[in-house]
Amino acid sequence: MTNVLLIVFMISLLYLSIAHQLLTYIKILGSQGVILFGIALIELNQINAVNLAFVLLETIAFKAILIPSFLNYVMKKNNITRDAEPFLPNFISLIIITSIIIGMFVLSSAIVDSKISKIYFVVALSTLFTGLYIIVTRKKIITHVMGYLVIENGVFILSLAVGNEMPMLVNLGILLDIFASIFLLGLFVNKIGDILKDVDVDQLKNLKD
Repeated sequence: MTNVLLIVFMISLLYLSIAHQLLTYIKILGSQGVILFGIALIELNQINAVNLAFVLLETIAFKAILIPSFLNYVMKKNNITRDAEPFLPNFISLIIITSIIIGMFVLSSAIVDSKISKIYFVVALSTLFTGLYIIVTRKKIITHVMGYLVIENGVFILSLAVGNEMPMLVNLGILLDIFASIFLLGLFVNKIGDILKDVDVDQLKNLKD
């Protein structure tokens, strides 16, 4: 069941690469939060109940509900247009993300350590590179924040792979996730939005020291 959820998560990365509307990005991030909740519920079956409850609560509350809701609020408050405005056509983005995923599968074939789950390795690294790709190829600053949140999801998946052996690593990752999300969304996006109405990275050229 975990592998099925991981495959569905990977499909969401492909969908993210061709999404054109910011609302679609937000829905995909929320869906990824639900998927991560399911993976954590199934995978972290050996940690104590308190740690498990903390992980599940953070995942469903922050990743699936609060962060998508706040992103939607930021869009409305700053009058951000709904188009993601990618630099590259959607078809090219789909080919690149597909190539990244295939490359991660090829790279995972070189792993001989039986303790490392190859599917986690592939999905986590694919998610990290997809987040970086979104940051590089999208114009709006809010999409850069979304790309960072995708990277956070990749780190979270990687921590789940060793969660039963090192539950503290999962907790530390969650605390970092909460701090970084609140800082980026609450401070960075809102402050930039008060200055730059369109929240487009091209306008950063106009900022003076």
